[in-house]
Amino acid sequence: MQIHRTAGEGLRDSKPVNLHHWPMTQSSSSKAPVGSLRALWPFVHAHRNLLVAWLLALACSSTATLSLPVAFRRMIDQGFSSGANIDRAFVFLFMVALALALATAARFYFVSLLGERVVADMRQQLYSHVIGLDAGFHDRTRSGELVSRLTADAELLRSVVASSMSVALRSTITVIGAIAMLFVTSPHLAAYALVGIPLAVLPIVIGSRRLQKASRASQDRVADANTLAAETLGAVRTVQAHAREPYERDRFGHSLAIAVDTARRRIRSQAIVTAVAIVLIFGAITLVLWSGAHDVVAHRMSAGTLGQFVLYALIGGGSVGALAEVWNELQRAAGGMGRISELLSETPVIAAPAHPAALPQPVRGEVVFDDVTFHYPMRQDLPAIERFNLHVRPGETVALVGPSGAGKSTVFSLLLRFHDPQSGHIGIDGVDVRTLDPAALRETIALVPQSPTIFATTAADNIRYGRLDATDAELRAAAESAEADGFLDALPEGFASELGERGARLSGGQQQRIVIARALLKNAPILLLDEATSALDAQSERAVQHALENLMAGRTTLVIAHRLATVLKADRIVVMDRGRVVAEGTHDALMAEGGLYSELAKLQFLD
Repeated sequence: MQIHRTAGEGLRDSKPVNLHHWPMTQSSSSKAPVGSLRALWPFVHAHRNLLVAWLLALACSSTATLSLPVAFRRMIDQGFSSGANIDRAFVFLFMVALALALATAARFYFVSLLGERVVADMRQQLYSHVIGLDAGFHDRTRSGELVSRLTADAELLRSVVASSMSVALRSTITVIGAIAMLFVTSPHLAAYALVGIPLAVLPIVIGSRRLQKASRASQDRVADANTLAAETLGAVRTVQAHAREPYERDRFGHSLAIAVDTARRRIRSQAIVTAVAIVLIFGAITLVLWSGAHDVVAHRMSAGTLGQFVLYALIGGGSVGALAEVWNELQRAAGGMGRISELLSETPVIAAPAHPAALPQPVRGEVVFDDVTFHYPMRQDLPAIERFNLHVRPGETVALVGPSGAGKSTVFSLLLRFHDPQSGHIGIDGVDVRTLDPAALRETIALVPQSPTIFATTAADNIRYGRLDATDAELRAAAESAEADGFLDALPEGFASELGERGARLSGGQQQRIVIARALLKNAPILLLDEATSALDAQSERAVQHALENLMAGRTTLVIAHRLATVLKADRIVVMDRGRVVAEGTHDALMAEGGLYSELAKLQFLD
């Protein structure tokens, strides 16, 4: 399990491997009741105009549906007595059918649009919430899980709003109306028909708990497959470099097989519940037809009245069957809503105080770590840094060196306030960073990570990410300072060229210069460099080093250094080991002193 992350990883999608499948939802959401869907109401209520329009169209379509059997009765009993009655009966039947068609189309339009808007609002709120959660949450949560919540679970809720909710309300109205009309048409036949309704509800109640568990298990297995696909596709070059395509195909195929097998059990349960309900309903209808046929033969009932009764029975029975299917869908959606609600209830550990302090203006860039100790949440037994002290004066360049795991990247993460230390404090210009709004704090810091982050958009948009309101002239000036304008102008559309996912159309050195241009454009008083020239060839490094020197001038700069050229240009070198400062000074002084720095220099720096 990966514990330490580089500063650059704090801004990337990659996460430490977590063998637990999002434990915060494992226990509770599996038992999420259908009542959890009440959390949808605020999203639905926000579009009450569409809701009212849908309800009006639903009322019209239900009225038309319940009028059809009356129209059929008139057609049978009166439509064959004379020519005039035939015309009126068939015109009435057509007008009812026309009203039903128009009302149904309106109902479908309004409820489908309502579903789209509700799910869009929910996705927006969920994404806005998740992207604002602290680094600790993202350390313990796989990005594939979050994407699954935004896609698979949100789609389930779209189905609830745009389909299941409409079917449930329509079917409920239709069942109530059909039962009332059954008693109006023939009370004694209605008594026979109602025998099937309790029998139809019984298997639904019995099978609901088993179906709920099967639905949650099916969704979790789909999420597993999605996570595996996202992970491997995100590292496709590593997969191909090791010729592991067959291995990954087998892994994904195995994951899909498990998902399909789990879904098969869910589908089987749902099919059994639906089949039993339909058999019982239409068994009752058959009984009613048998009794009604005897009444028609004995002239106790007209053929049209029996036809009207049968149609009401069919409409009511079909609506009960639809309610059974809707109940199954609601069971599935309840789990998704439960997981989304739990995610929305997550509160960030790192948050702005109620009354945030403000840094003195202009920001001088003095950085102080005072007796700081920090443990990553997943490794409470091992401090990442312990009793760490560092004072960086305004405009000073300090290089952090040390073996892997010494805590260098943790220093960057704490200064950016991705985490808060368990003890000690970190200050900028005398202000504790915990009293600042994290967004305001991070606006004063520019980061150039070792592994560049390139978004799948244009070169201009990637550079402008450093300062969104920058002009085109400022953007080009930053690119020129980073020695990036040459290769960008050579692209087919220049700065407007798409760079591809993760900057696939650029070399590693070109990607790094895009990120350096982004930092140049941000023009922050504090600069964090995580070996920013490590991906460059010798020629590019010389060009970019000059740009970095211009960028560092007059700014407080912390450098995680592995290369001699970077260390030699630092005002001071801080040597770290096991989360502590073990030595500091200039290169010559530390070499003369011997110790860890001298060993690292001989192993890593010197030819």
